[in-house]
Amino acid sequence: MTTTPADSTDPHANDANPYGGGDPFADYRGGDHAFTSLVDLADRRFGAGVIAANDEFFAERENLLKPGPAVFDPERFGHKGKIMDGWETRRRRGADADHPFPTDDEHDWALIRLAAPGVIRGVIVDTAHFRGNYPQQVTVEATALPGSPGPEELLAPDVKWEEIVPRTPVRGHAANGFEVTTERRFTHLRLKQHPDGGIARLRVHGEVVPDPAWLAALGTVDLASVLNGGAVEDASDRFYSSPTQIIQPDLSRKMDDGWENRRRRVKGTHDWVRFRLAAQGEIRAIEIDTAYLKGNSAGWAALYGCDGTPEDEDSWFEILPRTRLQPDTPHRFALPEAVTATHIRLDVFPDGGLARMRVHGSLTADGRRALGERFTALGG
Repeated sequence: MTTTPADSTDPHANDANPYGGGDPFADYRGGDHAFTSLVDLADRRFGAGVIAANDEFFAERENLLKPGPAVFDPERFGHKGKIMDGWETRRRRGADADHPFPTDDEHDWALIRLAAPGVIRGVIVDTAHFRGNYPQQVTVEATALPGSPGPEELLAPDVKWEEIVPRTPVRGHAANGFEVTTERRFTHLRLKQHPDGGIARLRVHGEVVPDPAWLAALGTVDLASVLNGGAVEDASDRFYSSPTQIIQPDLSRKMDDGWENRRRRVKGTHDWVRFRLAAQGEIRAIEIDTAYLKGNSAGWAALYGCDGTPEDEDSWFEILPRTRLQPDTPHRFALPEAVTATHIRLDVFPDGGLARMRVHGSLTADGRRALGERFTALGG
């Protein structure tokens, strides 16, 4: 359930209670946001980074993109004060003793490079453990620049920043979610906090929009990877974890860093995930990895494809027949001949977990054209 921050004349209306001991997340104010099922474009593990900030006196800007929830140790202090797992700036002061508060337009900022350019569908500004020292409001701006610009290029006066989250109050010790409706491809964000304070984590959920020229230059790519524009469209089960983790570009690090479903008890049924590839492609090889899944890995897997009409059951064809899987093992399958598809469906029997899947191939001429049209339409 989402709770809207109070926008009132009371500047402390959104404060959390002081930490009273015990589980620090017991009074954490979370929320359900549909967009969190999409890939985090600002995932540090995929190459995102906080490349600059105007102030990080109490806590480093890099903490914003750390995977996992922020941790809290009430006894941890350093030479600069309380050590927090987030980005925290010093307290702003006014011009003189007669004007001790900062002006309304003063703020702190951080520049974020997305791991992959894309269309942003939602942002989470997480103020976990910042109970009375969170910002009063936040603003999120976005821009798209080619190459690998540094802070000087991003802060140049001719760079156009688009406001995707207007200046809005946020709650302390909470996951503040903002839906984004701007249909454009972005590469960088500027996160502003007014006037100062601390933010634990930033998550930027959306859809990757790759550069078709880059994929063409690479030749063989993972057509299902989230960094190349692959996405999960549907799945039979999301009980323990998101099936989007199957198509992450990194290697699994532990058991829950993949897709695991609940135990299936109805005979004659099985679990499955349907994926949309980056674009139409010719598939030549498949990898299925069950890393760290030992007593709960899928017993067998099969792979099916279709070319453009996933809603039509008759359009699906077999790519990989039902094949025995071993626990905690990478499996590689070179196809006897390339197959053309826009979607694939992974079936597991009867249930169980998978860590990663790779679908190696190259874009077709039609795939490059369709991807290029989308790339151009979204400002690429």
